[in-house]
Amino acid sequence: MRRTSWLLVSSSLLAFPAFAQSDEAAEAANAPVDSTPSVPTSGQDYTPDFFARFSPNSALDMVRQIPGFTIQQGDDRRGLGQGGDNVLINGERVSGKSNDAITTLGRISASNVTRIEVRDGASLDIPGLSGQVVNIIAETSGISGNFSWNPQFRSRITNPRLTNGEISVSGTQGAFDYTLSLSNTDNSFRGGGEGLELVTDPTGQVIATHDEIATFSGDAPVLSGTFRYDGPGSSVGNLNLSYGRRYFRGSEDSVRTGQGLPDRTRFFRDREDEWNFEISGDFEFALGPGRLKLIGLRSFERSPFRTSLITDFVDATPSIGDLFERQLDEGEWIGRAEYGWAMGGEWQVAVEGALNTLDVQSDLFALDTAGVFQPVALPNSNSRVEEERAEVNITYGRPITDNLALQASLGGEYSTIMQSGTNGLTRSFYRPKGFVSLAWSASETLDIRLRVEREVGQLNFSDFVASTNLGTNSQDAGNPNLVPPQSWNYEIEATQQLGAFGSITARLYYEQISDIVDQIPLSPTAEAPGNIDSAKRYGLEWNSTFNFDPLGWRGGRLDVEFTLQRSRVRDPLTGENRPISNDMQRDIEIELRHDVPGTEWAWGLEYEDYQEANGYRLTQINDYRNASAFVGAYIEHKDVFGLRVRGGVYNLLDRDENFTRTFFVDRRDGPIAFIEDRSREFGPIFSFQVSGSF
Repeated sequence: MRRTSWLLVSSSLLAFPAFAQSDEAAEAANAPVDSTPSVPTSGQDYTPDFFARFSPNSALDMVRQIPGFTIQQGDDRRGLGQGGDNVLINGERVSGKSNDAITTLGRISASNVTRIEVRDGASLDIPGLSGQVVNIIAETSGISGNFSWNPQFRSRITNPRLTNGEISVSGTQGAFDYTLSLSNTDNSFRGGGEGLELVTDPTGQVIATHDEIATFSGDAPVLSGTFRYDGPGSSVGNLNLSYGRRYFRGSEDSVRTGQGLPDRTRFFRDREDEWNFEISGDFEFALGPGRLKLIGLRSFERSPFRTSLITDFVDATPSIGDLFERQLDEGEWIGRAEYGWAMGGEWQVAVEGALNTLDVQSDLFALDTAGVFQPVALPNSNSRVEEERAEVNITYGRPITDNLALQASLGGEYSTIMQSGTNGLTRSFYRPKGFVSLAWSASETLDIRLRVEREVGQLNFSDFVASTNLGTNSQDAGNPNLVPPQSWNYEIEATQQLGAFGSITARLYYEQISDIVDQIPLSPTAEAPGNIDSAKRYGLEWNSTFNFDPLGWRGGRLDVEFTLQRSRVRDPLTGENRPISNDMQRDIEIELRHDVPGTEWAWGLEYEDYQEANGYRLTQINDYRNASAFVGAYIEHKDVFGLRVRGGVYNLLDRDENFTRTFFVDRRDGPIAFIEDRSREFGPIFSFQVSGSF
């Protein structure tokens, strides 16, 4: 975090208390709700009264206001194993894989939430959870629903985003609870920018200019249904169904001069039209001294891509160009059984089997002098990759003392990766995995958590197969020798409650990684994602909430969330230490919000800053960076004919998107050939949100 930014924000806040106190008595008399957050009366249990001043429509609105808490999603976890989202619904994990915590919380009406509990994962009898976990206690009665519409308008180039929104309906019919929804929120965006790219030689002399305009858009509508069955006795079943589409369109027009070529215009086009589905479910029932839970999942995704790059010259030079087409078919089957019982603590034995597949069909074409695309050989571009995996683990948890809890797991996985086509291989691996975690309640206001874990990472099967990126003029040869990365993960996390002032949660972590996947040379002229023997990553996560009510500024609140991270790996080409390619280094989000007492109005300021490490390829280094932070302001009314309406203006500092790419002669360990440096402006963004419940 920039210390100067923090001091400026803090100083500006100190000017408000006197103003807030001036009409305190009148505001208190007219206040529709008590603006002072009440401190949870039973540990960290939050009742709906705590969230009243925010007028939440959904459980997601409520969870986002819990001091010092962040929703953690296990998007990259292997299979349906331990870990995953740090959200429970009525004491149970969120069922399914595409049905993530944020999606599920957004479909639970706030009126159905009776309380929200914040607990330490190691103190629960649910294996794999660690750190802070929220448990949403909700009851469904009758029919209720939520909806939101989130249009966005940009001042330059980009078409308005008008299709971002969601509607969901929940209800109960006998022993069944159900939720039906239609959403287009994730991956629904409009973006773009314009600016000049300068090409310089190693001495800094400009040798070419590119005047560029780029636009990008995406939509991902999803129709889904979740069904819960309270069966006979204590048995419980869940069924999740979803069908989705994903549309992406990208374009870049570039007017170019220099570099020994006639003046020209380059046209880049990129598109994807994906469809996908998921069917998953589970059934849990009493068996012997414990309970057995059976889980199954089937998912499929078909993703056809088409990318073209054509350059037209102002003189009689024939146009040049390339066309790359690829279809990816990804499938997943998972079966899992968990049996848990109590005997001197909480025990669970879990067995899981999975099959993951990827079928790739790729074609590359080049434009001939007649303007017709002709096929070009692209070795190792068509293939099928499969991974068969089986894992077993046993987990034990119990309180050691009144304020210290232990949870430990030991297991392993056996997998076989098979690839057909050119250079196809079949290989088998055994990987041990497990963890030990401790949760210590050091005092009534301080909780400390320790965790050590052996983790097995997930491979991207597309890395096994050759591909080309026309936009960046780069090609990966495909690597059939990839192996899953493994890591030893160490972390310590502490939560300090500050009473009426709020709370602070801080986490220190260190990862010792084996077989990290990064870009590696395969030959003097070929490269691909591959394994590097070892790497390390370490960082600090911080999440704090500070309420200004005790200082006299009623309704004022400051939320600060950031991650500072560093990594190190030995470069396989130069032998020098460097960060992991494109690894996140800084991610900061700050929000100052004021719910004005005595009114339904609120306003706020938001600050975001992100930085990642350079990307390293065989012949180039890529550097993405932002010229300044992303800053916005919003105003909100919580009751416009029963709706919550928010309007905001973002990119107030007129941040640009900057990108520098350094090309080398032959390879990156040689001299620099030339440098491309661009800056694209996208101007202010106007965002609106209309949401409600019924």
